[in-house]
Amino acid sequence: MGVVSYESQHTTSIPPHKLFKAFILDADNLIPKVLPTAFKSIEILEGNGGPGTIKVITFGEGTLYKTTKHRVDALDETSLTYSYSIIEGDVLSTVLEKVTNDVKIEAGPDGGSLIKTTSKYYTIGDAEISQEQIKSGKERASALFKAIEAYVLAHPDEY
Repeated sequence: MGVVSYESQHTTSIPPHKLFKAFILDADNLIPKVLPTAFKSIEILEGNGGPGTIKVITFGEGTLYKTTKHRVDALDETSLTYSYSIIEGDVLSTVLEKVTNDVKIEAGPDGGSLIKTTSKYYTIGDAEISQEQIKSGKERASALFKAIEAYVLAHPDEY
């Protein structure tokens, strides 16, 4: 098994605790709401939302993927950190065993936030993942973040 790591950062004018609430704690409700054609639903299969929780994400009609399962590995509202693993689904294709994501939200410039994400792609056996596959996944994640950011900025009283 090989491991490929990728780090990314985003900045926003949204304060850290407000962003954590929207982007992490309310994501199951907010994501299908802000991107209804891309995400049909996010449902908890087992657990209470904390570590060990298993979620199934059902993608919208006409999207590249059908479903995927995530496992919450860590959730800390005090340190504004969240870790989860993609453990099943067509997102992994025949190349990946799993993908882990560690998210940390920190205070950024002018009262906003800096979001740091480290993703690790665990390949099956000697399989290799291309930089193009990683880039494609990160572009989708960036688009998701921008949609949530736009929603929170347009609805400041909700969070």
